[in-house]
Amino acid sequence: MRIVAVLSVMAMLAACSPTKAPEATAPEAAAPAAVAPPVADSWLGQWNGPEGTYLKIEPGPQMRTYNLTIADLDGPKTFAGSAVVEGITFQRGDVTETIHAGNGADTGMKWLADKTDCLVVKSGEGYCR
Repeated sequence: MRIVAVLSVMAMLAACSPTKAPEATAPEAAAPAAVAPPVADSWLGQWNGPEGTYLKIEPGPQMRTYNLTIADLDGPKTFAGSAVVEGITFQRGDVTETIHAGNGADTGMKWLADKTDCLVVKSGEGYCR
């Protein structure tokens, strides 16, 4: 009888003991956010300037890079460009240039003044579609 009483007490204690809390699990890792393509991806192709000048933008060998051809009155020259928030940056000689969106007035060139869809390197150097 004593064994029955001891077993009964043990059963009651087991029933009254706090339940084990579920083990904490690490929160699920959020899926990586899709990286939006740089704005410059929409600029691929040729943009024309005055007197036969142009800027041609082609995809580069790696993501977010571009092959640039800039033709001025001395002929075409090629440059490697990289995407930045403002547009495309590239090295020309000792100067780092940045191509950014603008309009004809932003180019500073009277031949392009009435255009609305342009890319500008600097005042006096712009190309439009």
